[in-house]
Amino acid sequence: MPTYTRGDATIYYEEYGSGFPLLLISPGGLNSTIAFWSRMPFNPIEILPAEGYHVIAMDQRNAGRSIGPLDVDDPWGMYADDQLGLLDHLGIDQTLVMGCCIGCSFIFKLLERQPGRIVAGVLEQPIGLDHTNPGFFGERIWKEWAEELVARRPDLSWDDLERFSHHMWDHEFVISVPKDFLRQIETPLLVMPGIDMAHPTGVGMEVASLLPRAELLEKWKAPPEIVPQTVEHVKRFLRANTPMGVA
Repeated sequence: MPTYTRGDATIYYEEYGSGFPLLLISPGGLNSTIAFWSRMPFNPIEILPAEGYHVIAMDQRNAGRSIGPLDVDDPWGMYADDQLGLLDHLGIDQTLVMGCCIGCSFIFKLLERQPGRIVAGVLEQPIGLDHTNPGFFGERIWKEWAEELVARRPDLSWDDLERFSHHMWDHEFVISVPKDFLRQIETPLLVMPGIDMAHPTGVGMEVASLLPRAELLEKWKAPPEIVPQTVEHVKRFLRANTPMGVA
């Protein structure tokens, strides 16, 4: 079972294919695991290794097969450091990224922390808050996860989980970074808006309007018949933004 250790945390990951690196950051909220990709309209693990990419997928800390203590004061930074630490562990200086759901907000934090590390990225149904879902990312988002975690982890208290969760979720728009930060991102990003309460279409559209180098693919998952076209669009975007001579 491939894992790497960062401090007291053990992070599970999987690798597929060879070529230019592409880090996948899964959907699933606080249960963001590799397995969630199989629930999406298309699974990049099944598609992108054959396109000449070294695809890396991971279970986030305290989800699936990854485990570790909590940084109760800087949750988003903790996850970003796990993700960047995995790249360090694998000897990867630069990578493409693809995130879905919470994975998009994780990518924004990576771009805030180490912008030069990310060559380009795909943002599939970003989470966020707008006028259509005020308060959506409150207790309902984290309480069940927190109850299950504290029940099996005697090293964690409910106060720890509550403090961690509030510091993670009590923010605006895309949650992980300030809204104005998106205007500063020079990385090419393909934005594919969602269509539900957790992933409002308006949030995805506004994300695309704020990013200086965004490419928007508004209709990508419904009806299901258009998904093959979406896959081809994603492939083209990645090829166009892969450094010359690779993939």
